Amino acid sequence: MFKLEMTDSNQIVVQARKYTYNYSIDGSLANPLEATYAALAGCAGVYVLKAAKKLGKSVVGIQIQCKSVIKPENPNLAAKWITEVYFPQGWHSEEKANLLAAIKNCAVKELIQNGSHIDFITEEKTEPVV
Repeated sequence: MFKLEMTDSNQIVVQARKYTYNYSIDGSLANPLEATYAALAGCAGVYVLKAAKKLGKSVVGIQIQCKSVIKPENPNLAAKWITEVYFPQGWHSEEKANLLAAIKNCAVKELIQNGSHIDFITEEKTEPVV
């Protein structure tokens, strides 16, 4: 369950089971779209870390940079998402290929790219959920 208690401030606070997420509409914090892009970048990191652990290798020195190429007709949305991975010395081409392939399995990327046939339902309720 994700819960928001709305106020008139410029900040939005989303409470999840274990975590709190803070967003804003004035640029003082990330907005939900920026957070989605950050989730894509973070997902790449998660899959690189998991793949490196399977190889028994440290990820120290690996850098991941992600950038969106925006749609000309809608500058808020990405037309492309580019993930650049920089490896330190000592990584062999097969190991690099393994980590790059792992990024393609990112669940966040999969959800955005292919969807999951989610039905979005918006309902008015009379009593808040406690």
